[in-house]
Amino acid sequence: MSFAFRSLKTIQAAAALLKLHPQQRMGRMRLLKLLYIADRESLKEKGRPITGDRPISLKLGPVLSGVYDLIKGTGLPTRQAEWDSWFRSEGYQIVLASDPGIGKLSRYELQVLREIAERFASKDDDDLCDYTHTFAEWKDPGDSSEPISLEAILEAVGCADMEAVRENARLDLAATRAFGE
Repeated sequence: MSFAFRSLKTIQAAAALLKLHPQQRMGRMRLLKLLYIADRESLKEKGRPITGDRPISLKLGPVLSGVYDLIKGTGLPTRQAEWDSWFRSEGYQIVLASDPGIGKLSRYELQVLREIAERFASKDDDDLCDYTHTFAEWKDPGDSSEPISLEAILEAVGCADMEAVRENARLDLAATRAFGE
């Protein structure tokens, strides 16, 4: 089961998190963790993620694979060009270069992003990594990476209606194929 990756929505979610910081910059690990936690929270509460990105386990905990690739500069060419038009990297920092707006994000999604940022504002990046190591769906892959199934996340967060989420994912993918992102 998977949802469609929403590239502009993901960009807007990342930008929304960066805009909550005075200099509109954040460490890349922090951004990865906050987006993962926000997707996880949305899955728990609404049965669908914000970004639609594929989660993976890394040694430093779970992250969203597409965002991780974009941050490293190794994303799919069209997605990478889109990402690079809004963000720039300065060492290990991601800086918002231009505002992509919030038009693809619902009020609920903006609220989740804001709440996640506030909840973890006092934690440093190492604390965030340690926190995500407590998630039941994360398994240490050593020096490689392993996919995390949405079913594993849903089970970890106590989803009662897995079939409804599967149907949401099926409809989401069908709509994306028919109408695009």
